[in-house]
Amino acid sequence: MSTPDQYPYDTRLNVLHKHLDLIDEKALSDAAPHKWYNQTLCQVNESVVRLGVIEGEYHWHKHDRDDEFFYVVEGKLLIDLEGRTVELSSRQGFVVSKGVPHRTRAPERTVILMVENAGIIPTGDN
Repeated sequence: MSTPDQYPYDTRLNVLHKHLDLIDEKALSDAAPHKWYNQTLCQVNESVVRLGVIEGEYHWHKHDRDDEFFYVVEGKLLIDLEGRTVELSSRQGFVVSKGVPHRTRAPERTVILMVENAGIIPTGDN
């Protein structure tokens, strides 16, 4: 099993855009400075929308109190669950239920959007 310190994650939890701001996802993803880049774009009620530009794998983790929604903008995202792997292509989404151990992987540069509770700890609760 992998651990968080094995991969150079760049996770930015600051909310980049306020309500009524135009969000240019393509410009932000094109400018991503790292292979594993995660930026909170905006807050919608009690949830946030995050941009992920990823290549490689994240560590196994789970969120005890929070569901997570993943949507692929471009590329391919693999979500490993216990006993199976879900493969998402562009314009496909998937919800990982709270309490379910999972790991995301991208064999090539992939751009995703995530929707989750504002207080979630991206690296997991355990």
